[in-house]
Amino acid sequence: MASFRSMACTPNGARLHARVGGSGPPLLLLHGHPQTSAMWHRVAPRLASRFTVVSTDLRGYGDSERVPPDADHAAYGKRTMALDALGLMRTLGFERFAVCAHDRGARVAHRLALDHPGAVARMMLLDIAPTLAMYEGTSDAFARAYWHWFFLIQPAPLPERLIEADPVAYLRDVMGRRHAGLAAFAPEALAEYERCICMPGSAAAICEDYRASATIDLEHDRADRAAGRRLAMPLRVLWGAEGAVGRCFDVPALWRAAADRFTGRALPCGHYIAEEAPDALCDEIFGFLEEKS
Repeated sequence: MASFRSMACTPNGARLHARVGGSGPPLLLLHGHPQTSAMWHRVAPRLASRFTVVSTDLRGYGDSERVPPDADHAAYGKRTMALDALGLMRTLGFERFAVCAHDRGARVAHRLALDHPGAVARMMLLDIAPTLAMYEGTSDAFARAYWHWFFLIQPAPLPERLIEADPVAYLRDVMGRRHAGLAAFAPEALAEYERCICMPGSAAAICEDYRASATIDLEHDRADRAAGRRLAMPLRVLWGAEGAVGRCFDVPALWRAAADRFTGRALPCGHYIAEEAPDALCDEIFGFLEEKS
């Protein structure tokens, strides 16, 4: 992503780092845990040939600010993080844009689309089912595959202390235990993830991200369900055929229950789609974002 320019802004009380490149309709990319915006390095340059690509580090990750935790975890709630993303795009002059998001970033994008539907023209989510549905449908197989979900939500400072003892080992365990192992990641990208997780405050930010998903985010999700709020924009969901989400959940059924205009399919890869199957992902993004509504 050497052709992308780096920028920083503070649109919602937290300083965000972002990379911007290309020209054309705006496309926001949101990364997952425990990664950074560097995870898009195999697809972003190609996407920049047709789109203005904005790839940001979520608060608490990459080179964005580690915001201090608060009692109700709202500082890392997806509603707050969605406002970060919305504010960033508005700072760049984009009131309406497409979104492609992976893992934790996809949960931010889901909340962004529910809270600000007029801002999201189209949305692609990678390897997730709705958060509330995943917690409610947790099985033994899912808990074993996504052990970090339940480790990170433990009260402070237990998980923070254990991560900070060897943050690189934590990152390599989380990423390396999945389908493709660490071989899926370019050495430069892996080094970037390792650099950032070693930054002061990273462990606390990661834990708060997950604590929010198990508390305040679920409150917001339940309120949406009770009110009958659904995603109205075109939604495309891709998941890894070798990943735990597709094995443990009926991904199409769960998204059809949450969205009016869902399409999706599994790709022949694991969880890290942008790095394991970049060519297939680019084809999917171009096809989905450039199709006529």
